[in-house]
Amino acid sequence: MGQVTVRVGGYTHPVSCEDGQEGHLIALAADVDRRVSSIRAMGGQFGESRLLLLAALLLADEIHDLRVELSQARAGQSGAAPAADPRLAERLGRLAERIEGIAATLDRP
Repeated sequence: MGQVTVRVGGYTHPVSCEDGQEGHLIALAADVDRRVSSIRAMGGQFGESRLLLLAALLLADEIHDLRVELSQARAGQSGAAPAADPRLAERLGRLAERIEGIAATLDRP
């Protein structure tokens, strides 16, 4: 069992993990620490538990947004995707034929 000490919000925390996961755990803690730092930058006096709660809520919000995006993408409803051009398949087919024709001429001696 691996053991690392991470620093989040100015506090050190010993944490156990599976062997080989130490680097991953350190990177995760650094991400949480960045959230804590951004909360502190907003001002106000927060204790360690409050800072960690707010950081956890920020991370949970990001996870929620990613799950919604993933769900929409799986359903083919992603708002970020451009509208499909109905002639795109036909145009790509013609381009593929032209490329194959050019490739055939390159193969000739």
